[in-house]
Formats: sequence, structure tokens, C-alpha cells
Amino acid sequence: MQDGNAAATPTSNLLDGVQNMDAALLIAQGLLERAVDFLPNVVGAILVFIIGMWLAGRVRALAQSWFERSSRLDATLESFLSSFIYYAVVVLVVITTLGIFGVQTTSLAAVVGAAGLAVGLALQGTLGHLASGVMLLAFRPFKIGDYIQAAGLEGSVRAITLFTTELATADNKKIIMPNSEVWSSSIVNFSAYDTRRVDLVFGVSYGDDLNKAVTLIKDEVGKEKRGLASPEAVVAVDNLGDSSVDIICRVWVNASDYFPVKWALTQAVKERFDAEGIEIPFPTTTVVRSAA
Repeated sequence: MQDGNAAATPTSNLLDGVQNMDAALLIAQGLLERAVDFLPNVVGAILVFIIGMWLAGRVRALAQSWFERSSRLDATLESFLSSFIYYAVVVLVVITTLGIFGVQTTSLAAVVGAAGLAVGLALQGTLGHLASGVMLLAFRPFKIGDYIQAAGLEGSVRAITLFTTELATADNKKIIMPNSEVWSSSIVNFSAYDTRRVDLVFGVSYGDDLNKAVTLIKDEVGKEKRGLASPEAVVAVDNLGDSSVDIICRVWVNASDYFPVKWALTQAVKERFDAEGIEIPFPTTTVVRSAA
């Protein structure tokens, strides 16, 4: 009996091998048929993806070219808008490609939406900077090169990105401000208009001749060639202070001449007062002692 079982074992193994081979061939044939059926979708999806990415690049290049020809858009806004259009087209291409593969795009959109909500909640501060950057780029309260004051800081605008605004102070310090702080604060743009007014106050003693002091200031204003004839400069007695009579001097100049004119007039009037004997008093306090 043992010899008979031993003789039957090779035949049984052979039959099992044949059966396994047939099963493997059937599986391979089924996979091949499925691959042949699915091959057009694969080829179509690859072609759509390649053509779509090429089209996205072309659309971005055309948008960039059109934006550059527009005089109403600055360089930062041009870059942002062209990039936004590019990525919007890329998203459409990816969704279309997945749809050709048979992926349910409605379910994908729901998943992407849920993921976007989760990311948005986790990055509220960052998204706030992004939203503020979009508002700054859209409404443009200032542009690169302007001298501004915002959130208690001031300087020349060097760069405007989606998340931050870069300033350079008068002493060339670099300031990077989150866009949300800039947008939520009052913005003072000193470069928005072509002209600015220089406001100066000169104090003279109560014993001096006010008409003479006013005449001397007007004379120095007239010598300053950078002052504008219109609007006309104003020099007038403005306030009776504790220790001086205050005379205001208001001169309109080109925005680029603001500080040079301010410094020049301050020095010129001081030197003229010294030469003409007009006193610029120091604050004084009079102490009266009562009799014991």
C-alpha cells in the first residue's frame, strides 16, 4: 500500500500543477482583457493631462502678457493673477483626468472640500494674512516705492506679497509686517499725491515785534525756490503760548522736496532771527513766594 501511494503522488502533483496553470492563465487572460478595455482610458487620460498642463502654461503666459500691457496693474498683482489663473486651470485638468480614469469627481470634490475646511481652520491666521494680501493687491492703497505709515510703523514699501508687506525705514532698517496688521490699521500714504505741505511753528518772545518776525519768515519763504507759488504760503500768528507767541508757516512743495525744504527753512529762519535780534524763548516758570 505504501508503494502504491508513493507511485500516485507524482501524478497527483502533476494534475494540481496543470490545474493551477490553467487558473493562472485564466486570471492573466482576464487581466489582459480588462487592460485592453481600460487602455483607451489610460491613453486618453495621459493625453488630456499633457495637453491640459501645456494649455495651463500657455494661458498663464497669455495672461501675464496681457497684464503687462495694462497700465492699471503693478508687478505684484500681475504675478498673483497669472499664477491664480494657472493653478485654476491645473485643478480643472486634474479633475478631468481623474474623471476619465473613472474616479467619481463629485465624491472627490466633497473630500477636497472637507480637507480644505480642516486646513482652513488650522491655518486661520495664515489665511487671514492671505485674504488681507489679496485686498491690498486689489484695492492698492499704496504701491512699491511709496512712503507709508501703518500699524504704528513707517517706511518705504519695498515688496508686497500675499502674506507680508516689506518696508525700509528712513535709516534703512527692514520691516516685515503681516498683511492682516497692515489692512486692519489706518494707512497713511505720504507719496499718494504729488504735493505736500510743510508745516512749521516758530516761537518768539512776547517782547518782540510780531510784524517784523512775520515779515522775516515770509522773506525766507520767498527765497526758497522749491516752494510752490500755488497754493500760496501762509505765515500768521497762531497761538499765545505759555512762554512764546507761536507763528505758523505753511509752504506747499513737491512731495520729493518735503524734508529738504523743511530742514532748510528751519535753519534759515533761526539764523535770520539771530541776525535781526528776534528771540526764540525757552520755556520759563515764574515762582512767586507769598510773604510769611
